[in-house]
Amino acid sequence: MATIKEQDIITKISSKNFEDSYATLIEIITNNPNLKIIAQLDHQANASSVGLTLHPTRLILFGNPKLGTPLMQKNQMIGLDLPQKILIWEDDHGMVKVSYNNPEFLKSRHNIGDQEDIFTTISNALGAISNKVIAPQ
Repeated sequence: MATIKEQDIITKISSKNFEDSYATLIEIITNNPNLKIIAQLDHQANASSVGLTLHPTRLILFGNPKLGTPLMQKNQMIGLDLPQKILIWEDDHGMVKVSYNNPEFLKSRHNIGDQEDIFTTISNALGAISNKVIAPQ
């Protein structure tokens, strides 16, 4: 597993193709009773709709209000970064990648210092989800 950290974004390289990576992510979130998919965006399809090309790129917004709400009660501006998002994308070399915001960055960005347990839970969940997405089938 390769992990790349740029600008407080965690990116992992998937061992699966794009569609399998995306389907795995949907399955993981759908089968977790604590999580709910809020929205799915297909950036490639949106680009195509205006005559432009883009490598496969899809974003899934999902959340758990039991974790996000206490953070928003501390600083509602974290709502700019919630619900959580995971981007599945294919680069110019055909490598499939899984990217998400580092929860430590969100904690710092929104100056929320007293919710360590929640940020740890979110960080562990995003790590576990992304590791399952990129793992060989």
